[in-house]
Amino acid sequence: MNLHRNIDTSMLLMTVALTCIGVVMVYSSSAIMAAERFGDGFYFLKRQAVYTLVGFLVLCLATYFNYENWRKLAVISLLVSIGLLALLLVPGIGVKVGGAVRWIRLPGVTLQPAELVKMTLVLYLAHSLTRKKEKVRSLTKGYLPYMIVLGVLLILLLKQPDLGSSMIVAGVALVMLIVAGVRWLYILPTILMSLPVLYYLLMNSDYRRRRIMAFLDPWTDPYDSGFQIIQSLVAFGKGGITGEGLGVGQQKLFYLPEAHTDFIFSVIGEELGMIGVLVVAALFLLLVLCGIRIALQCQEPFGRNLAFGLSLLIGFGAFVNMAVCMGLLPTKGLTLPFISYGGTSLVTNLLAVGILLNISSHQRRPS
Repeated sequence: MNLHRNIDTSMLLMTVALTCIGVVMVYSSSAIMAAERFGDGFYFLKRQAVYTLVGFLVLCLATYFNYENWRKLAVISLLVSIGLLALLLVPGIGVKVGGAVRWIRLPGVTLQPAELVKMTLVLYLAHSLTRKKEKVRSLTKGYLPYMIVLGVLLILLLKQPDLGSSMIVAGVALVMLIVAGVRWLYILPTILMSLPVLYYLLMNSDYRRRRIMAFLDPWTDPYDSGFQIIQSLVAFGKGGITGEGLGVGQQKLFYLPEAHTDFIFSVIGEELGMIGVLVVAALFLLLVLCGIRIALQCQEPFGRNLAFGLSLLIGFGAFVNMAVCMGLLPTKGLTLPFISYGGTSLVTNLLAVGILLNISSHQRRPS
């Protein structure tokens, strides 16, 4: 089979487009802040460029690495990522930023274990669901073991705390289980029982409760809890249809917190306008649809499950970030895949695309 002829080139082109938009917007949104903080306006651009080169190298390697071999790494990779999450609980190892301990500092870089957990959980579920086949419909042999694994991950993520990643992990896992054939008789009670727990997590924590109140009415506290979303909405409003121009936006000038990471989509809205917003949203939608198409065309169960899970992972991450920036969801602290500044997120998402491209290369298409 000719790999070059069979890979999904449309997915590759959309990935390149989103990543290039990300590099440009990281520089636009961070140059002045980087010059003020580090004395180098290219500080974040240079690091993002390195992450991009590493990410595309990983993508190329994954494209030529037979996806079936990932099954051998499914369990061990999940255990390693769980171990990295647990290391964050050890004093002195985790890096605390904004009240959350989500990063491990390594020489020259920082590693965010939550991004690895998302990827390895999808890989593990794809492997395990394929191996168990019809047993997934069993409560004791199918459903409960997955809930134990998911429970361990959620506890470790919430200890950081990282409610946003927890919701992404839980959402992707439940959808994969549903598609694999797990009975609604098990899924629905789990969802209902989790609602009081979610309410407790949201309302028992002061900063989470304030975020919820700010989401419902940010103008009740415009200078504190509602500041982020107000500045984000101002950015979209100022952008209008065509935007104020690349690099011209003002909300990134210390008005919009985390302009180069969590709220980079707001900078896109201000500088590139509704046109830029729609282009980015359309690229994500088409990318996810390509991934789902790859899953539907795959005849091998593991490849089908893996492609579907990776597509969900990218789609959920993009949707939540964009919804937060537009005030449709409470602030979560999640990055926009391929576009936000951050090495772990960028490399893992490009790895996911590389795996999807390899799965597509094993599908025989008519000439």
